[in-house]
Amino acid sequence: MTDAAMIAPFLAVIGGASLVAVTARRLHPTDRLPSLGGWALADRSLGPVWTWFLLGGTIFTAYTFTAVPGLAYGVGAPAFFAVPYTVILCPLAFVLLPRLWNVSRRHGYITVADFVRGRYGSSPLALVVALTGILATMPYLALQLVGIRAVLVAGGLYPRGGAGDLVMVVLFAGLAVTTYRYGLRAPTVIAALKAVAVFTSVGVVCWLALRGLGGPGAVFDTAALRAAETGNASLLLAPGQESAYATLALGSALALLMYPHVLVAGFAASGPDALRKATVALPAWTALLALFSLLGIVALAAGVRAPAGGAESAVPMLVDRLMPAPLAALVFAAITVGALVPAAVMSIAAATSFVRNVYVEYVHPTATPKRQVRVARLVSLTAKVGAVAFVFGLRDQDAINLQLLGGVWILQIFPAVAIGLFTRRLHPRALLAGWAVGMAVGTVMVVREGFSPAVPFGPADHHVEIYAGLAALLINLTVALVTTAALERLGTPRGTDTTELPSRLTARRRPETGTSNS
Repeated sequence: MTDAAMIAPFLAVIGGASLVAVTARRLHPTDRLPSLGGWALADRSLGPVWTWFLLGGTIFTAYTFTAVPGLAYGVGAPAFFAVPYTVILCPLAFVLLPRLWNVSRRHGYITVADFVRGRYGSSPLALVVALTGILATMPYLALQLVGIRAVLVAGGLYPRGGAGDLVMVVLFAGLAVTTYRYGLRAPTVIAALKAVAVFTSVGVVCWLALRGLGGPGAVFDTAALRAAETGNASLLLAPGQESAYATLALGSALALLMYPHVLVAGFAASGPDALRKATVALPAWTALLALFSLLGIVALAAGVRAPAGGAESAVPMLVDRLMPAPLAALVFAAITVGALVPAAVMSIAAATSFVRNVYVEYVHPTATPKRQVRVARLVSLTAKVGAVAFVFGLRDQDAINLQLLGGVWILQIFPAVAIGLFTRRLHPRALLAGWAVGMAVGTVMVVREGFSPAVPFGPADHHVEIYAGLAALLINLTVALVTTAALERLGTPRGTDTTELPSRLTARRRPETGTSNS
């Protein structure tokens, strides 16, 4: 039976998050008429602090905070790839996001597919970029619900049967209403609450856990003994795992920056300087993730027995063991709030890509700004409903497998977007060919290996294990380069570049102020 002492604090935090979301209408209000940019990007008005809250709250999802420590609990050292991956992400974001913001603001682009269309003058290439983003985002959105359910089940807050399903629906109802009304402003204000709640919670849990188990040294010693007993986990990388570990970290960092929800959070900044300041401070979120990962090792040392196939429940079970019910409920609520931010931004990003690059481009080119907002709101709501239905109708492992494929898929737009920020040497038709081959090869690799992220790459007798998405990206780039050379020899025309973007990253000094402008 669910403990009343657990329910009251949990509902208090969730209710507080809903009330905070209502205040979103006061976040940088404007007198402008409704527009898709105003709804989806908060009128590009977020300063460095709000951008840091939103970027961190969007990138570091609730499922990350349960799956990564769960992986550390289940397999040990390989799970810590998430720490260097998010470290690599920060300098990449520092370079790419401000440059993309500049060109997008100058030309009124709202999505990355808008940029691709302007840069290459290719509607088909822009369409596949938009559809790939939507396709990769939907399972990621469903995973936020999987993370919430794992936390609720471990805390005894998820009743059996239809009552449990109703809990999930109610949790998302408030988010759906506020997002529908206020767009990106709603998850932005919730992101501030998420940061305070999650940073405080993980600090308290780590302190209690390390104090109770005798400190970090004792934790790792005990965890090593338990890992040796079970034979499933290891606190050291096994020989041959180094290449898979390194490429998974690199490929994941490259892929994450291509997701529409991350780019939407970047586009919403008030300027390049706000983005740079926010990305410089992003490692604080990486430190938070490292502490969550450590809790997976702590759970192993503490003798937590997660259910078979449910390693993501290890940390919630550890929290339930370490803390009295009211405090444990606050931690569970903090993680649940942590899922609401990325879920909202993902639904907004998917809806914006659909409206801007599919609906307006191919269905209703004369749609007014007001109609575009109306359609985007409906699509965003539909995405949330679809995610809930997906989680109720399929196994958790299905969502995990599809999200793994989503990471491989989204990486295939990297040449068109990231490389396109610096050069147009690759022909748009070659980029399409590379994208198609990368999507096909990456999907086959992952499915053939039983949905493992690491696949053999190279000759059969000298292959190495590398991240499937990175292997597919290498093939993608090879096809694009070879096809570009062939098309240039044939004299195949390119589309017109309307972005006025320099081919190299340059810094110019404004003579009147001495400040740089990139």
